[in-house]
Amino acid sequence: MNALRLLLISMLLVISAYTASVALDYGLNLFQVFFGDIASLTWPGQFNLDFLFMLVLSGLWVAWRHHFSVAGIGLGLLATVGGIVFLSLYLLIMLPRANGSIKSLLLGPRE
Repeated sequence: MNALRLLLISMLLVISAYTASVALDYGLNLFQVFFGDIASLTWPGQFNLDFLFMLVLSGLWVAWRHHFSVAGIGLGLLATVGGIVFLSLYLLIMLPRANGSIKSLLLGPRE
């Protein structure tokens, strides 16, 4: 679990620094650029569409992990738009709650 924790912290730090740099240089018009690339039917658009589908799966997993409760759906929506910033923080919070069990981490508390 320590390797996973280190990976998540590294991802969070790298994407935060990268995002800050891009936002300073290009502003906060992420959605216009993201969906504009998809609409252009180019390789950057293909990558963005693939990434969007991965984000949707991430959001569905988080919502499912919380039994599609109101809180789970809210967290799932955050996962969908928050990407690795959300998911790394979410998993860092859930890691100690899993008590070293990857099964518990992935499946959440099961009845």
